[in-house]
Amino acid sequence: MKDGLDRREFLKRLGAGTAAVAAISFAGCRPKGGGAATISEGGDMPAGEMTCRINPKTGERVSILGYGCMRWPTDENGDIDQEQVNRLVDFAIAHGVNYFDTSPAYCKGMSERATGIALSRHPRDKWVVATKLSNFAPSTWSREASMAMYRNSFKELQVDRIDYMLLHAVGMGSDAMREFESRYIDNGMLDFLLSEREAGRIGNLGFSYHGDIAVFDRLLAEHDKYKWDFVQIQLNYVDWRHGRELDPRSNDAEYLYGELQKRGIPAIIMEPLLGGRLSNVHDHIAAELRERRNDRSVASWAFRFAASPEGVLTVLSGMTYMEHLRDNLATYSPLEPLSEEESEFLKRMAQALLRYPTIPCNDCKYCMPCPYGLDIPGILLHYNRCVNEGRLPSSSGDENYRRARREFLIGYDRSVPRLRQADHCIGCKECVRHCPQRIDIPAQMRRIDRFVEDLKQGREF
Repeated sequence: MKDGLDRREFLKRLGAGTAAVAAISFAGCRPKGGGAATISEGGDMPAGEMTCRINPKTGERVSILGYGCMRWPTDENGDIDQEQVNRLVDFAIAHGVNYFDTSPAYCKGMSERATGIALSRHPRDKWVVATKLSNFAPSTWSREASMAMYRNSFKELQVDRIDYMLLHAVGMGSDAMREFESRYIDNGMLDFLLSEREAGRIGNLGFSYHGDIAVFDRLLAEHDKYKWDFVQIQLNYVDWRHGRELDPRSNDAEYLYGELQKRGIPAIIMEPLLGGRLSNVHDHIAAELRERRNDRSVASWAFRFAASPEGVLTVLSGMTYMEHLRDNLATYSPLEPLSEEESEFLKRMAQALLRYPTIPCNDCKYCMPCPYGLDIPGILLHYNRCVNEGRLPSSSGDENYRRARREFLIGYDRSVPRLRQADHCIGCKECVRHCPQRIDIPAQMRRIDRFVEDLKQGREF
């Protein structure tokens, strides 16, 4: 347990124990018709009712599982498969999910439309929708361009009210404070959004935080002025106390969450799986997690951790496939908060995970397209996959070096075409300013390229 944090405070922050969560939870995000849900698609599995939290401003119930709409399923042409989206949304709503999070930037600009089509088929009181002012590019910083993006969200979502509106990815960029001011202050957009909230066209106003802690601290210092209704932060059992190790410009998730709690601001959680890494951990860590709960998935540990703090309103998950949705429904119907002993166990697992040099890419594709044709996510994900599966030689003296060398190189060529591999990076850094995880992508490309060349040449390392 962290030095200076007594058991009572620890349980308060993590929400361990049923009593801590019961005060703001409802086993009542009930499917239409009442009664317990039955998760039947892909196999019968009885489920309890979805755990819900109360929005302290509106009193509305919000499902602890939020649907992240960044990666809707696509067809063979790469277009969003609307039929599959409808099917996923129908199943989610039928099992108590009522929070859907999208953005003008997701799915090549098509997520809002697909989400709006799917949701509009259900009564408006069965769901709430969150979207963002995603004016990343300098060409969208003007008031005119930002206003057009905002207005278009209503059209695409087919709504006259946006329940949760976010300033998107504040703190991102090489000059994060200046970019924040250009995107939201200098053009008067934040003042405009405040007036839209006052008029009722925005239900709740908040921001999603990525990167520079100075921007986060400034916006919370101005909470009396803006009265943030919620804030979206990255929180998982690795960056709870190791966030600064993952991103030196940021801070630990424990700090971010604690600052929100001080001001009574509900937290929306993103990256509960740390870009997928906590669902695909190293084999020996996965074995320890399964030994404790062989009836639940590895990912369920991370989702339970993210939802256990009592100030969390909802936890977002980008569920492209039905099996992901079903697994998360099983975890949250209802939520079983972590015990103190389980929290300490995950703390040890976090320390073990940090010994493995994975790269915090979550395949959001904000870095794409690369002007020089690199498949940046493909390169990083192949590298991470080999680390997670224990197929990356740590040195040329490893017993399994020859097999691991062959598997890595063959898999690399299969995953990423030769002309799109790391050796074609020129270090222009165009990708860096768009990366929410603040990855120094050119540095990682150089590191991976050196590693590949060492393997190809059979050099000792």
